[in-house]
Amino acid sequence: MHLSTLLLCLCWGALVGASDGSDWCYTGCEHTPAHWSSISGAFCGGTKQSPINIVTSHAVTDDKLHNFTLVNFSSQHALKSLTNNGHTVKCILEENEVEVKGGGLNATYSSLQFHFHWGDTDHHPGSEHMIDGHRYPMEMHIVSLKKGLTVQQAIADPEGIAVLGFFINATEDGATSQTWDNFTSYLMNISAKDSMVSISHSISIDDLIGDVDLTKFYRYMGSLTTPTCNEAVVWTVFQEPIKVSKNLIKRFPMKTMLSNVYRPTQALNGRHVYASPAIPPSPGHAWCYDDHCAYSPAHWHLLPESHCGGARQSPINIEKKYVVEDQRLDDFTYTKFDDKHAMKYITNTGHTVKAVLKDGMVEVSGGGLGYVYSTLQFHFHWGSTTDGSEGSEHAVDSKKYPMEMHIVNMRKDLTLAEAKVTPTGLAVLGFFIEAADDHKGHGGGSESQEEGSTSNSDHWKKFTSYLSAIQNISSKVEVTEEISIDDLLGDVDRTEYYRYNGSLTTPTCNEAVVWTVFKNPIKMDKDLMKMFPRHAGYHDVYRPQQPLHSRKIYTTAASSAPGPVMMFLLLACFCALSV
Repeated sequence: MHLSTLLLCLCWGALVGASDGSDWCYTGCEHTPAHWSSISGAFCGGTKQSPINIVTSHAVTDDKLHNFTLVNFSSQHALKSLTNNGHTVKCILEENEVEVKGGGLNATYSSLQFHFHWGDTDHHPGSEHMIDGHRYPMEMHIVSLKKGLTVQQAIADPEGIAVLGFFINATEDGATSQTWDNFTSYLMNISAKDSMVSISHSISIDDLIGDVDLTKFYRYMGSLTTPTCNEAVVWTVFQEPIKVSKNLIKRFPMKTMLSNVYRPTQALNGRHVYASPAIPPSPGHAWCYDDHCAYSPAHWHLLPESHCGGARQSPINIEKKYVVEDQRLDDFTYTKFDDKHAMKYITNTGHTVKAVLKDGMVEVSGGGLGYVYSTLQFHFHWGSTTDGSEGSEHAVDSKKYPMEMHIVNMRKDLTLAEAKVTPTGLAVLGFFIEAADDHKGHGGGSESQEEGSTSNSDHWKKFTSYLSAIQNISSKVEVTEEISIDDLLGDVDRTEYYRYNGSLTTPTCNEAVVWTVFKNPIKMDKDLMKMFPRHAGYHDVYRPQQPLHSRKIYTTAASSAPGPVMMFLLLACFCALSV
């Protein structure tokens, strides 16, 4: 019996074929992934299961993970046929033509097929493996069997099967790869389960992989990712993704009628993940807000190139009795804050939810800034889903709010690198957020003004509707709804605010921010506020207040009396300024 025919007996759903009598699925049947362990003869409840979340800071460099030798990956005739097995799309390779060796593998492996895992056509990515909590839109697995072994011997050998995993990332531009266009064109011929089509185009595996750096990869010991989940796989997961047009990726769920065909990540259970020498060692400087990492806020000053121990740090507690009026703090000029198409995408950074704006569109000036600033993004700080939770970074007379929104701006005459080392390089507009049904003043301004500071709940409903699409760290979603910054701010009084010189409120805490903290809060429905921690998956994302030292806090003038000459500052709480 030929190897490829034998492999069809492996009970390897998406990797090969359905198991005898098994009625497993990803959704809609008795044996969903949570119940695969109950399938007769399955190993899905084992301790070396796949896929996993690869935490790059925990990966250990292994000098033995040298370059692969990939035999006939460039062959234009190795791809034989494409089939829909009811769990995935699988491409059968010509027998005894394609081989994998090197790369730290202890044997030569014969490549039999490759297949795919994906999500749906909209917002849900579908790669099986994750990198630092990030799930890519798709994943491609090239499956190879150790030469010299029978199938039964291979599935009983911890290194009997070698799988090369490639992430697939979606490109937003209209340009499409001719190779991927040709390859995915066959999907319309295999919409039915067990349908198959021969491949007539000249397409090689190398053509599909493209310019991925094959020297950069992770290695761990694991299992098949579908029943019977045999723990017999040497896994190679490449760091760089294949880039495929978003429209071509959509063909997989649309043409096959299969969606969300991926297994959730499994526990590592003490296993080690290794990195090839070509991957630069992780700096291991992951910072966090709580104590689950080495660099919690109390230790941020120990981070390399950190300014977090400086004398002009943010956020602060604003004590009203010490603020000084300054007539130079006039009204702001907001350019394109009313543009309903200024938001480009919303992303989950792992520390906050950030809305990135289109380049060069939105600006802010006036307000005593002295310069024109380009608006780059805005993001949020919050507490937990508990009623009464306090998550703002700044406080007024020690009173904190449930949330705080930071609009981050950069001086137009500077580059980002220059702005981060210039005391006025960045300007941040900080807005407190409180529950719409909370009519009690917080002391930031006059109660009468706070009563009127409401934001249209429909706009916040539109904005928060995107949060369910970015539940994975580093995931992002394009903004298609018509929402402007003005829509979110509502009728907050922007003529009354505090001003001080400070820093970014996340590492590396550069003291380059002119801070503006508005006195009157945005009002948001309480249930919508809870969506931030619920969907992002983390809570209490705020830095504790920092000492004021000798800094002055200024406020907009209530009279025409001359005010002191202020030293212009910049906004900081730059927590998600990863631009």
